[in-house]
Amino acid sequence: MAHLAINSRLKILTFEYSNMAKYISILRGINVGGNRKILMKELKVLFEKLSFLKVKTYIQSGNVVFESDLKLSNSDLEVKIQQAIAETFGFDVSVIVRTADEWAKSIGNNPFWKEKDADIDRLHFTCLKEVPSPELLEKIKLFQILPDRYEIIGKDVFIFCAAGYGTSKLTNPFFESKLKVQATTRNWKTVMKLHEMITS
Repeated sequence: MAHLAINSRLKILTFEYSNMAKYISILRGINVGGNRKILMKELKVLFEKLSFLKVKTYIQSGNVVFESDLKLSNSDLEVKIQQAIAETFGFDVSVIVRTADEWAKSIGNNPFWKEKDADIDRLHFTCLKEVPSPELLEKIKLFQILPDRYEIIGKDVFIFCAAGYGTSKLTNPFFESKLKVQATTRNWKTVMKLHEMITS
């Protein structure tokens, strides 16, 4: 009987693990200029208190990979994390959540990464909280800021900055003002590192 019980338990454990989903969450605007400070070790503890598993953080800008068996949509997870941050740290932070599969698909969709001799130091990725309206997507096409380039696919904005992101006008405020959605940006090295973390 004990043997059967152990086997049954192992089956349950295997079933539970197979239902774990992998996610990447990115926070906007923390630890900038000494404002809205969150230590990554504190952020990790907060995620673990939310019953997320295998929580790992990357650098101080607020990048977290985690697993969960909660049957929640990305937007529900965003709200859950945002509320917990507000209650714990006392300020509001925009949070964007993507599944591991969505992140991998975004990497594959980057037109600038596919170009011959692509320079990873010139590439950035802006995540939009939701898909912009068709009307605003048409209007933003009027704004081309060469030699920098961008392409919008769904909730993703792929950016090529000829002289680096620090001098580019293709910033979060630019896309947020033109598309009327919240956004946050990471350089392509961070995008690839998070992909490596969630798939390892």
